[in-house]
This record gives sequence, C-alpha cells and structure tokens, in this order.
Amino acid sequence: MKKIVLLLIVLVAFSCKNESKKKVKSEGFVTIKKENFPEEFGKIFEKHGGIKAWRKTQVLSFNIGEEVHTVDLKSRKTIINSPKYSLGFDGKEVWLDEVEKGNYKGNPNFYYNLYFYFYAMPFVLADDGIIYEKTQDLEFEGINYPGYKISYKSNVGTSPDDNYFVYYNPKTYQMEWLAYTVTFRSKKTSDNLNWIKYKEWENVNGLVLPKKISWYNKNDNGLPLTPNGMILEFTLPLLSQGKLSDSFFMKPNSENEKK
Repeated sequence: MKKIVLLLIVLVAFSCKNESKKKVKSEGFVTIKKENFPEEFGKIFEKHGGIKAWRKTQVLSFNIGEEVHTVDLKSRKTIINSPKYSLGFDGKEVWLDEVEKGNYKGNPNFYYNLYFYFYAMPFVLADDGIIYEKTQDLEFEGINYPGYKISYKSNVGTSPDDNYFVYYNPKTYQMEWLAYTVTFRSKKTSDNLNWIKYKEWENVNGLVLPKKISWYNKNDNGLPLTPNGMILEFTLPLLSQGKLSDSFFMKPNSENEKK
C-alpha cells in the first residue's frame, strides 16, 4: 500500500509541475537516437501517439483486477502489488513477497513482465536488439492486415527465442492483431502461435494504449478463428515523465530498502 501511495504522489506532483524543455548536446551537436524500425512500423507508432512521446515517458502503471503493475520504462524495473502478494524485478533479480505463503500460484520470473509486454504494444517493439521482417498478410473476415515478424538478437531479454507478429489496419496503421510464441519454459524455438485481437484502445496522455484484448482460437492452419472467451481489461492507466526511486521496486523489508 505504501508503494501505491508513493506512486500516486509522484505522478500527481509531476503533472502539476511545468519543466523547461532541455536539449541534450554533445560538443555543440544535438544527440539524436537513430531508429532502426521500418518506415511502415514508424507509421504504426505515430498512429499510437509517436515514438518520441513514448521515449519521454519514464513510468507506466496500469491495473489488472486487483493487481497494480508499475514499470520503469528505461530500466524495466517492475513491481506488481495486490492485497495478497507483491512481486517485482529490482534490476538484478525477481522477488516475491506474500502476505501468507502460498497466496501466489504462478512463476514470478515468467509473470513479472508478461502483461507489460501486452499492454505496452506497439511501443515495446521499438526496443533495442529487435529484428524486423515483413511477413505475409493476415486475412480475417475479408480484410487483409499487413504485418511484421519481430524477433530478437541472441541474449536479448529472458526469452530471446520468442517471436511476435504484429498486424495493422492498412488504412489507419492502427495495430489490430498480435501473434506470439512462448519459449520461457522450453528455451526452444516454436511455431505454435497464440493470437490476440486488440479490441479497444484509449488515449492516455496522448499515447493510444490498449483497453481490452481478446485471445482467439485457431483453425487447422494456425490462424485466428473465433474468440476463446478470454478477455483482459486494463484499467487505471497512468503515464509519467517523473522518475521513481530505485527503492520503490525493491522487495518490502529488504536490506536494500532499509538503507
């Protein structure tokens, strides 16, 4: 509860403060990050608010049911708070803190950033170490959705063999579909795709982020067929250009937090 209140204080304080814009300069030249994504992918980012606006954001927070997910977008430190447990990544290791032992049933190493990736679409696909490949269009209910395969260079992240397939509206460039593989447990490449339809979006401080996503059953060709009934809703979204302290993401009552 302490960490949730601290987050709200930081975000509110930052939103009320007008900071002067600063340019980063090196020997008289403005430092500009060179992007490596294709031009079409850049149009997807622009439709969702722009990659520049995303890169200015320091903290992202959202709710899934009773869970509050908070992520430092630069370091990817993460904390998930709920009434019965908290878990997070402090930059070095994943931790779990339960009110009563056995309250949390999953795998913290797999779970701590799982829904962040789904929620931060499409912007999370501008991370370093990504390889973009044009892929065959997805045809669904008479509409052809152009797409890209997203893979990762070796040793990038906890599951570098994961693949994502992003499909977008050919007229608006809004993201419509996500297909993904899961290699966390097996550590082996896979062709078994899971399909998500991005059903609803909402504007959060100028960035268009998902509100509801829905998983789909597959046909015999491995393509989306019908909704399988699993719908995930993201609520209480917060974005901030204010930075949270490192201690915010540490395990409660840890030696690091006491210092």
